[in-house]
Amino acid sequence: MLILPNDLKSFIRETGEIFRFILRFFREGFRPRYEVAEFIRQCYVIGYKSLPLVALTAFIIGIVLTMQLRPTMVSYGVDVQIPAMVGVAIVREIGPILTALIFAGKIGSSIGAELGSMKVTEQIDAMEVSGTNPFKYLVVTRTLAAMLMLPVLVVLADGIALFGSFLGVNIYESLTFNLFFKKVFDNLIYIDVIPAFIKTFFFGFAVGIIGCFKGYYSEKGTEGVGLSANSSVVVSSVLIFIIDLVAVQIAELFQH
Repeated sequence: MLILPNDLKSFIRETGEIFRFILRFFREGFRPRYEVAEFIRQCYVIGYKSLPLVALTAFIIGIVLTMQLRPTMVSYGVDVQIPAMVGVAIVREIGPILTALIFAGKIGSSIGAELGSMKVTEQIDAMEVSGTNPFKYLVVTRTLAAMLMLPVLVVLADGIALFGSFLGVNIYESLTFNLFFKKVFDNLIYIDVIPAFIKTFFFGFAVGIIGCFKGYYSEKGTEGVGLSANSSVVVSSVLIFIIDLVAVQIAELFQH
């Protein structure tokens, strides 16, 4: 008889619980009544309030990436291709991944802590007693808002990072705004943009559903709230990298 280590048993058990939680999300998410007002509020909280952090990070990354690339590009005599290389790197990989990780750190932990505190203070139980569906009100709205807002944030972050790159190029040479972005977009094709955009919906779903799962089943009082917030970030970050790996493999298949 095969005896599994306790850590492996816990991993398998939690994986099964997450899968059951996801199935419940799809079952509850498409069944009336729809919590439209709460969904809109969550879009504001999750999307709009995350924009300053995402924008600042993207702007700095655009400048730093350009400044780091320039010496190597100059040594090979291809410094005129800096806008093209930076554009492809940001749109295909750096923009979506970086924004998703920031999103996981800010929103994943926030959702995990919020739902965790509601769980340990028995607010979720009170919602069930009062006749409200807490799963639909708390989980479905937050997960859908994360799925919708993360792609929007990624598009904005890409644009801000490219603007930062434009400023980084102009530290060393004079390049017009129109010429910089012409070089960027002349070297972007649909296979660069579309898969990068589509995978952000899955990133958002992973962050939302894991944050909700960890918070919804939080235990051990106030200590459990901290554990829920921390594990939400860790698990959703790992899932982001796994989803990205799968997305890259699928995109490669369409290129051949």
